[in-house]
Amino acid sequence: MGKKRQQSQSQSKSNELLSTLEDFTSKENWDKFYLNRGTGDSFEWYGEWTQLRDSLLSLLSNPPPPPPQQQQILVPGCGNSSLSEHLYDAGFHGITNVDFSKVVISDMLRRNVRCRPSMKWRVMDMTNLQFADETFDVVLDKGGLDALMEPELGHGLGNQYLSEVKRVLKSGGKFICLTLAELHVLALLFSKFRFGWRMIVHAVPQQQSTKPNLQTFMVVTEKEISTVLHQISSSFDHLSLDCDGNQASGLRKAFETENHIRRDFSNDSDVFYSLEDLKLGVKGDLTKLHPGHRFQLTLGGERGSRFSYKAVLLDARQQSDQFLYHCGVFIVPKTRAHEWLFSSEEGQWMVIESSKAARLLMVLLDSSHSHASMDEIQKDLSPLVKKLAPGNDDNGAQIPFLMASDGIKQRNTVQQVTSSLTGLIVVEDVVYESIDGVVSRLLPFRDWIFRRLIFQRTEGLVQSEALLTRDGPSHKVVGGTGSKKTSSSSKSKREIQRLNDESSNRPKVYHDYLVSSYHMGIVSGFMLISSYLESVASSGNLVKAAVIGLGAGLLPMFLHGCIPFLHIEVVELDPVMLNLARDYFGFTEGTHLKVHINDGIQFIREVVNANTVGKLSINGNEDVSDNSKLTSLKGNQTASHAEVSESTKFDILVIDVDSSDSSSGMTCPAADFVEESFLLTVWDSLTEQGLFVINLVSRSPAIKEMVISRMKAVFSQLFALQLEEDVNLVLFGVCSKSCSNEGHFPEAALRLEKLLELKHPEISQSIIDTTKKIRCLK
Repeated sequence: MGKKRQQSQSQSKSNELLSTLEDFTSKENWDKFYLNRGTGDSFEWYGEWTQLRDSLLSLLSNPPPPPPQQQQILVPGCGNSSLSEHLYDAGFHGITNVDFSKVVISDMLRRNVRCRPSMKWRVMDMTNLQFADETFDVVLDKGGLDALMEPELGHGLGNQYLSEVKRVLKSGGKFICLTLAELHVLALLFSKFRFGWRMIVHAVPQQQSTKPNLQTFMVVTEKEISTVLHQISSSFDHLSLDCDGNQASGLRKAFETENHIRRDFSNDSDVFYSLEDLKLGVKGDLTKLHPGHRFQLTLGGERGSRFSYKAVLLDARQQSDQFLYHCGVFIVPKTRAHEWLFSSEEGQWMVIESSKAARLLMVLLDSSHSHASMDEIQKDLSPLVKKLAPGNDDNGAQIPFLMASDGIKQRNTVQQVTSSLTGLIVVEDVVYESIDGVVSRLLPFRDWIFRRLIFQRTEGLVQSEALLTRDGPSHKVVGGTGSKKTSSSSKSKREIQRLNDESSNRPKVYHDYLVSSYHMGIVSGFMLISSYLESVASSGNLVKAAVIGLGAGLLPMFLHGCIPFLHIEVVELDPVMLNLARDYFGFTEGTHLKVHINDGIQFIREVVNANTVGKLSINGNEDVSDNSKLTSLKGNQTASHAEVSESTKFDILVIDVDSSDSSSGMTCPAADFVEESFLLTVWDSLTEQGLFVINLVSRSPAIKEMVISRMKAVFSQLFALQLEEDVNLVLFGVCSKSCSNEGHFPEAALRLEKLLELKHPEISQSIIDTTKKIRCLK
């Protein structure tokens, strides 16, 4: 009785001292705890030797570890537990104990220096172990990980500690972790030991108690060189655990979640590996190049690194002596990380082919890097990427950091607006480092200024671009309003004149030149129906055209200026775009240039529907039996309500819209515009001599072939223009069954040249030169 009472009093004192710790990660708190406790007594976390002996001796005696006398065992966060002493007495003499409390290490050294002379005691932070790689056969943790995993501190210290454990363990070594198996602890433990490890969980036998309490578990992980992702196993029945209900349910949840993740990883190639996983060889020997090798990984987020990164490692499919770099880093900014070129496997292979690197590490930045400069990013990444370079670390080869350059010398933001449909839209003026030769011959400036329209959702793509000039006023400022005529003082006249002079000096958009080469390409494709255009013009009639997608209004304004017999209906979904086109790109409507705020697909369908029941008049005089069919077409007009002639069909239909969902693999157009059903609607909306033009922007050959195949099924003839300097592919569908032979293109191009009314012969020649690149696909 007396002994039991004494043990009870000792346990009560220990619990009282333990309650003063508060922060289990504080060295000062632990020093105070051990000083108050005094020397001699052991404080046991998670089980006495009698509870652990059989399981531990069985684990340590089984291969692959060497015999007990030769095994090197590390006990991190040893405290004043007697566990190491019992193991030593059982024959395991190669034990190194570490703890960051100098107080407890000094006490334990004095206690064991004579009776256990081979055992080592070191003052050391378990999250920063001062041992070489692969030093130990076993790492034995009795509550150390749990102490580091304070919920308020997150996974930081625990993550660092487990990284050190993985580093110092030999191949075939074991990490034995005694833990209460809380959910947040298991989540980290399971995820850190996924690749290259086997894991089994044992339940430590409990001391007899009148009621269930917290159970101690022994998690055993074995280091192996393997790419197999093993399921986590257990040596007990989860449903028969005699412990706290919350602890039991949390353990079951952790097992189910992790094993589900591991099953998904085993069946899916979309896995992110860590540097630790790669060191274990889960993706082979990375000091050697593996042609066609590609995998995703995470970098940083650990000691010595400010940030964490998602990256893709690629080894060129065909190795060559002509590579400029043995290894390169390509940084993708957050604004472009979603683009198909960088987010898809197919696009990533294109990047490495153009990088001239034998191995490329593509690093995709996200919002966590927003406030860091590129110098800071590069400095943080440099030591990480060196570990992934092929060859020896001491080969001295430099690893270049690459990033796409836009070649802009000067940039000025003119306007930023946010649309509920499009998001953030930016208008900016830029001066390029170098310019096209045609532009330099057009206008005698030293620095040519270009105005650009950019959507934040596709920041890497310039939606519209125009050349600016200072030739004459862009707007006139006039005084007075209302119908009553008033006189103006000389002072007010001078003020009006001053404002007009200032307006004259403001740059304005030059609408007689198309900066975008694909816009020029669209115009060159009119050659395919130049004979029809010529006949309509000679008869004094109008050619009816529709352009889906206003942008900055540059293509419609150019067409309106150089083809006077063209009547153009522009359809734009976002009213904000129309305001920007008017205010910043000089877009103006007229008798034969109208804008409809409407959905482009719906607009074309309404045109087809209206054509089947009667004549359609934009001014509201419709000869149809069902007015509801015309509601969406008429409801949002900015035009002055001129009629679209007798026929509702178009001679030319141009689709020039971007996609809000770049994950489809298409930057332009939205996927709905290339569906078979819409292409058939387009056919119905065109005249017998009609021309359908679509601007396709995709880096995927498979997607291009898919669109071409669909268009071949609909149109009698199909032509394509691939611009060398752009990713744009302009497709031309011709309704006429009369064959447009490429041998007749020169003659057709000359007809188009005579029809175009252009101020500069250089522009006309550029369009004609582009016609030579058009190829027949059907």
